[in-house]
Amino acid sequence: MDWDVIERHWKPFKRKVERLLNNLSDTHLDALFARRVDGTTSDRIGRQVGRIGSSKTRQSARSVAAGEIGSGNSPAATVPAATTVLFVEQEPGVSGLIQAGLAGAQGSAFHVERVTRLADALQRLARGGIEVVMLDLALPDGQGLEVFDQVTEAAPNALVFILTPAGDEELARQAVQRGAHDYFLKGHVDSHWLSRTLRYVFNYKATREALLSSEARFRAISDASPLGIFVSDAQGSCVYTNAAYQSISGLSFEQTLGTRWSMAIHPEDRQRVIDDWRAAALSNAPLRAEFRFQRQDGSVVWTRVNSAAMGDGAAPHGHVQTVEDVTARKATEFGLRKVEEALFVEKERAQVTLNSIGDAVLCTDLLGNVTYLNQVAETMTGWSSEEALGRPFAEVFRIIDGKTRQTAVNPAQRALDEDRTVGLAADSVLIRRDGSESAIEDSAAPIHDRDGKVSGAVIVFHDVSQSRAMASKMAHLATHDILTGLPNRAQLTERLAQAIGLARRHGKQVALLFLDLDDFKRINDSLGHPVGDRLLQSVAERLLASVRSTDMVCRQGGDEFVILLDEIEHPRGADLVADTLIAAFAAPHVIDGQELSVTMSIGISVYPGDGNNVEALIKNADTAMFHAKAGGRNTYQFFSTDINIQVTQRLAVQGRLHRALKEHEFLLYYQPQINLASGAMTGAEALIRWQDPELGLVYPGNFVAIAEEYGLIVTIGRWALREACRQVRAWQVAGLHVVPVTVNVSAMEFRHEGFIEGVAQILRETGLEPGLLELELTETVLMHNAESSATVLNALKAIGVRLAIDDFGTGYSSLSYLKRFPIDTLKIDQSFVRDIVNNSDGATIVSAVIGLGKNLKQRVIAEGVETPEQLAFLRDQACEEGQGFHFSHAVPAAAFAQLLESGQRW
Repeated sequence: MDWDVIERHWKPFKRKVERLLNNLSDTHLDALFARRVDGTTSDRIGRQVGRIGSSKTRQSARSVAAGEIGSGNSPAATVPAATTVLFVEQEPGVSGLIQAGLAGAQGSAFHVERVTRLADALQRLARGGIEVVMLDLALPDGQGLEVFDQVTEAAPNALVFILTPAGDEELARQAVQRGAHDYFLKGHVDSHWLSRTLRYVFNYKATREALLSSEARFRAISDASPLGIFVSDAQGSCVYTNAAYQSISGLSFEQTLGTRWSMAIHPEDRQRVIDDWRAAALSNAPLRAEFRFQRQDGSVVWTRVNSAAMGDGAAPHGHVQTVEDVTARKATEFGLRKVEEALFVEKERAQVTLNSIGDAVLCTDLLGNVTYLNQVAETMTGWSSEEALGRPFAEVFRIIDGKTRQTAVNPAQRALDEDRTVGLAADSVLIRRDGSESAIEDSAAPIHDRDGKVSGAVIVFHDVSQSRAMASKMAHLATHDILTGLPNRAQLTERLAQAIGLARRHGKQVALLFLDLDDFKRINDSLGHPVGDRLLQSVAERLLASVRSTDMVCRQGGDEFVILLDEIEHPRGADLVADTLIAAFAAPHVIDGQELSVTMSIGISVYPGDGNNVEALIKNADTAMFHAKAGGRNTYQFFSTDINIQVTQRLAVQGRLHRALKEHEFLLYYQPQINLASGAMTGAEALIRWQDPELGLVYPGNFVAIAEEYGLIVTIGRWALREACRQVRAWQVAGLHVVPVTVNVSAMEFRHEGFIEGVAQILRETGLEPGLLELELTETVLMHNAESSATVLNALKAIGVRLAIDDFGTGYSSLSYLKRFPIDTLKIDQSFVRDIVNNSDGATIVSAVIGLGKNLKQRVIAEGVETPEQLAFLRDQACEEGQGFHFSHAVPAAAFAQLLESGQRW
């Protein structure tokens, strides 16, 4: 459609066409009159208003940066081609790596300069060209906020970031309050993330400038619009009006602020319009109405108002009304009765207009026969105008109720009979001539002749198949898990509440089974998330096949599932279901051609004994599941008070562990390792202890497993490694003859991303020689994924640390892998050493391990040496070293320093 041609000839015929289109459909007048010569539509203006009214300013800023608002010609904000960063800092070690990283940052060039004195900084800033300043507030010739004030005065347009040591952030925060962009802790600034931060800062500034420019453009467009615009907040109070609205209403901008849009309605129209407003609000539909404005001077202006809610996909947060002065059109409507000779021209123009809109339009005469179809209606019904004209309306426009599949009420007939605009019935479906179907919605209205009598009806409709399908999909996703299609926690909560209510009335019981897959994380991590997802889908299918159709299976999240058994007679019913589930999962799952075996731990709670509400039943079933997992897995456990007490105790310990990390309650004790031939100390093992204010000294066996379960072991292990390195280095600086110290590494630490780099970083920070650190792992950890373990061990060996296998002989080791692992030390498990005197099997194992170590050229240490007899046996077998109570218990750092100083021999 050539809109330029239409606009050039539009004004002379506007009043005539308006009358005809008003008789046909208000909707089409909206679509027609909203378009402007420059192509801007009222919908676009509405979107602009919606953006201004939105409380989500940052989201709007992103839209501006992406080119969604404004001319669309502005490129996305980017960091300038060369950004000059000035480091003002006297400690070169803190910023050296960062400077190098920024200078070589990929994606944009950062030119980095550095000065160490305030005077030099001010001199450099005076020359200009500095865009970012990394500022230390402690300089040789300046201290504190005065430094910041001088720098910002010298470079008011530069971005200033404060560099501050950890624990001294207060001064940095004060600088931020004075205008600094942010601050960084020395030693915690990563060049990669710093470069990204600087990019984001520049993008943010550019985006904000674009947003302000876009808002200015919108206000200019709004004030140039012939349509009045009235924007209200969620409470209905005015927050914005444009010049056209002020002209129409006779009120200034200040007079409209804080008022309600309904204040200007003529008293005779007010109740009608308010009723329409309420009806539209109840149906969540926009308001379209015509009524009279009564100005303060008593004059009356006829207006046409379109009102719609502004929202962001959730709740509406205001409304926008467009107001058109239609006084002239209203006056013209009466005069158009005298210009019947122009009817043919008007109809032709109406035809062009109706064929240009996106909605289907179908008209009937008083007898219900089709008199008109626009092109969209022809496409949607499958009838051409030539074939449809004169046919009964119900033959051309066949609609049924989408739910009942029964013939729906004829909306055109209702409009004729009731002489009013009526909406289509909900879930209306149009049956096309070829039998295909499409969901439709809109309205029908009567057509009146010059005397006001009903002469026919017009129905306006459009295809909503896609929007309904999307709404249905969204409703399903709100209550179902995307991956498995099972009900989610929200639906479980609703269903469980209903089941409890029914059980209470009928004197029945309700059982809840909380299922957690055993060792699923290992499968997911080793084989990848796609395989893990397909395994979860297979698990869901098997669960559904193992329960009754009336039982509810839902996915709680991750690898957790919940089964609801409602109205059971006895808890034994839950017992039988649990047995069935465990048996069903004995067979492996075939995923991508490979068999994956997975078991489950099940916790069971029963209403009313284990709780009388949703939260209690879910919590107690979860508690019982953890007890089942602790009891060996692949089993089930009913909830009991004793279980709750145990879990509560474990949770209490877990909470104290968090506090212990924060309050520095962990200690390291050191146990000597002795050369059995010379009696000299050759090394030491660092053993963690917890000095709890209430429990006293707590040994690892009482808290390490809990720390692993709640994900704290990595943090605790990192502390132990750092503390051991720091302590050995401190002894070395004090002049003591130090020995290598062994630190235990858990499976979670060993598999944790960044473990290798973490070890290297701790050695760099503490200054300890790598050869004085030995990392100790169990053979079970190493053999869990031998290929991956070999890679990590070789990387650690490249750093220079020593490696030991703890508890050797208690697990299963492949000698081929043992030869590949760069191991320095084998530690014989104390369970074998304990029996070497009285048990020939234990003695044989110890002898074999000693021989194996010699053949592999590895150091061998016997753990748990407690008696002279055990020591004598080990010496006879030429075991190199031993460790145990016979020589020394683990002692605090101060006591161990005395052992180093004394040079004691055993």
